[in-house]
Amino acid sequence: MSSGTLLETIPPHALRECCGRFASGVTVITTCTPDGVHGMTASAFMSVSLDPPLIAISVDRKSRMLGKLQASGRYAVNILSHHMRPHALHFAGKRDETLSDLFLDRHGLPVLRDAAAVLIADVVQQVEAGDHILFLGHVRHLEHDPEAAPLLYHAGRFGSLAAHCAG
Repeated sequence: MSSGTLLETIPPHALRECCGRFASGVTVITTCTPDGVHGMTASAFMSVSLDPPLIAISVDRKSRMLGKLQASGRYAVNILSHHMRPHALHFAGKRDETLSDLFLDRHGLPVLRDAAAVLIADVVQQVEAGDHILFLGHVRHLEHDPEAAPLLYHAGRFGSLAAHCAG
């Protein structure tokens, strides 16, 4: 393991590479505005509080999705199932024209069919955080498939769990 000194300047690519060692789930954030349905792939999602039920997403200031989320004031977090790699790539900008009939409506927001889990939230706070904006959301609806295995992302690659651990 390489070591560093405190207070050194951290280049963005080094931070991305280091944080890429953390395996995460893959989500597609969706919202709807008068000009249509919008979505983006993101791994920057977290549960914040159980009472009240709060979640957060992190969106790059340069992202086209930023203005859409600010205009809508609501979003859905679609946690992708292991077989949804094509969806992750599609919403990351690598359009896949073979994907069709992607969405269901849940309380006026588009959610992905076959997602492992879906959380719908109203934005309650925006927090400026460097080159990103954090959207703190109050969860208003949730659903999940207890049998679905998640799509994972680690070190720039998609993957899945080798096996579910017995509880």
